[in-house]
Amino acid sequence: QVQLVESGGGSVQPGDSLRLSCAASGRTYSTTVMAWFRQAPGEDRKFVAAITGTSVMTILAPSVRDRFTISRDNAKNMMYLEMNDLKPEDTAVYYCAENPSALAPPFMTNQAKYAHWGQGTQVTVSS
Repeated sequence: QVQLVESGGGSVQPGDSLRLSCAASGRTYSTTVMAWFRQAPGEDRKFVAAITGTSVMTILAPSVRDRFTISRDNAKNMMYLEMNDLKPEDTAVYYCAENPSALAPPFMTNQAKYAHWGQGTQVTVSS
């Protein structure tokens, strides 16, 4: 069983940067697809970014494409989300997720395809 633990959230001002981390333990494979989703108050959980096992492909939501970067370090079983120029609308609980096998790109944004989830880390952007 895979366990995922997010860290790095916090309260920042608009324009600031944060780096979220996701530590994976248990049965992990370099072929897995990993992703970040977020859930703002009163809203459904939404896709943010995804990365394939060998980091060949990344997908980012249009709202964050020019500001966020997703990466992973398979040797350390870590995934990261570098967030720059944060905006109040980025306020949410951020979750990392893992699928134990490869996914075709159209499915990488679909949260139903991810088998394992972390507990989430809060990001608050406010002046």
